[in-house]
Amino acid sequence: MMKDFKIVYQKPDAMTDIPFPYCPGCSHGIIHRLIAEVMDELDIASKTIGITSAGCSVRNWRQFDIDMVMSLHGRGPAVATGLKRARPEAVVFTYQGDGDMAAIGTGEVIHAASRCERITVIYVNNGVFGATGGQQAPTTLIGQATTSYPHGRDPDVSGYPLKMAELLAMVAPDSYISRTSIHTVKHIMLTKKAIREAFLVQIQDQGFGLVEVLAACPTNWRLDSASCMEKIESEIIPHFPLQTFSSPKKED
Repeated sequence: MMKDFKIVYQKPDAMTDIPFPYCPGCSHGIIHRLIAEVMDELDIASKTIGITSAGCSVRNWRQFDIDMVMSLHGRGPAVATGLKRARPEAVVFTYQGDGDMAAIGTGEVIHAASRCERITVIYVNNGVFGATGGQQAPTTLIGQATTSYPHGRDPDVSGYPLKMAELLAMVAPDSYISRTSIHTVKHIMLTKKAIREAFLVQIQDQGFGLVEVLAACPTNWRLDSASCMEKIESEIIPHFPLQTFSSPKKED
């Protein structure tokens, strides 16, 4: 006789049945699921438009069961701005890596934030150009070895890692700018909470929203999954602190 059971885990409706294409231990799958869960809970999938970027995450147009648009490298916020202005009733978000947003796309996101565009940006920071072989990115830590700088990042040659959340909070003080991580279950849940808030800021017409998520790239870090989580906590968070840097002013 079959015992009573309770479903405690299932695929979000906002996701397709297509398996994730990412390397074992990659953080993109976790972050994709969090976005899909938030879309389901807010009941916004039918009116949401996602912008996919260049990089490993370019494949996410197959993972979300929503309208998706592919932008040129780094141009996600510009494309999102056009879509949101043309379709103000839509919920528009970009999904970008640090190689995409903090390198070739720096200008686009800074000006979108400074204009307080009503879009949401999910920014995944794993400190390397993942899709092209693990080269140094604008967010690579000092001393971190990459395929393009095997002896580690030297600030005299390559400058210092860009702290995008802090930078954007300076030009968009009334927007929602937060940095989170996925290295523990607790922080995964806090990341989901931040993603939800970033969407709500847009839905409630309060301003621009960005969540920077510290993520792992086991293939290019040349570490196993558990060691990647330890690296995020011991090495990356001390340089990229987790916090909310700005949020819209609450009306009295």
